[in-house]
Formats: sequence, C-alpha cells, structure tokens
Amino acid sequence: MLELAKLRWGGESDLWVFGYASLIWRPEFDFIEQRRAKVHGWHRSLKMWSRINRGTPDCPGLVFALLSGGSCQGVVFRIPRHDVAEALPRLWQREMATGVYDPKWLRCQTDEGAVSALAFTLSRRSPNYTRELTEAQVRRVFSESCGRYGTSLEYARNTFDGLLQHNIHDRALERLLKLSPTAG
Repeated sequence: MLELAKLRWGGESDLWVFGYASLIWRPEFDFIEQRRAKVHGWHRSLKMWSRINRGTPDCPGLVFALLSGGSCQGVVFRIPRHDVAEALPRLWQREMATGVYDPKWLRCQTDEGAVSALAFTLSRRSPNYTRELTEAQVRRVFSESCGRYGTSLEYARNTFDGLLQHNIHDRALERLLKLSPTAG
C-alpha cells in the first residue's frame, strides 16, 4: 500500500497530509506549511478500538477515525518533495502499523485553495470500528483504558486542545469529554 500511495503522489510536488486528531498535536514529521482545512464526505469520530496505543486487548481504548459522511475540519501539512522519501515511510509506520486504516487522497479546502492530501480513513466494515457506543461505554473507556501511549481520555483531550489551537471547535468531542469521570 505504501508503494501505491507513492505512485498516487507521483513525486513531482510537495506532499500534503490531512490531520484530524493526533497528527494535529503530534505530527512526528517535518513540514514547511500547515493550514486549516475542511474535507467533505468524511467526519472525525471516536469510534475506533485501540488495543495497543490507547488500550489493551483485554481493555480496548478508543481513538479517532475518519469515517464516511458529513465533513471534518482539520489541518493539512505540506512536506517538501525532497523530504518525502524519509517522512512518508515513518508516517506509514505510525499510521499503518496494524493495517487498520484505508489511506485515501482527499480534496481538502483551505483558505488558500484546495489541495489533495493523504488521509487515513476507516471503513465501517473494519473489525476496529466500534459502531454506536453508549455513554456508559465511553465513560468506562475513559476511566479504565490505557495503552503504551496513555489513556483514551488523554488522547481525546489532547485532540480537543490541538483543534482549539487552530480555532477549530468540535462540539461532538466537547460533549464526549463531558462524559469523563473527572468532568465537572
């Protein structure tokens, strides 16, 4: 799949990557530009099981997925063409380590115009797609699940704060955070 992504990119220009969650606050690659962006036809949703990074096989955590339908505000990052050979495999290792995501090239609208960006989406057919969760299930995950990178609650709060730094307000995420055992 990495080779297919490289072919689709083509190598003739800089590479754009769309971040909608942790890539916003922890991109782990060098970029020369970032812009607020909006994609249509996809939305950010805390509906993906995490059995390593934010949970365990016995106590799975939750992470965001880009699911079909609606729209999503996030950030696009521009990686210089001459840095892609190093940055893309690292990004791939981070996002595609378990092969859960479906990488897609999405049209992202920015104030400076549209760009085509690599995004990591999730199929609703994936075994890691949670389907609808009750408030009690989300509370349990927020209070109990922890993986090698910390808790799902920390991840959700970091995403919320990262979005706010870009003046992006995610009301659905704000409502979920109110389910936290520490929400006042």
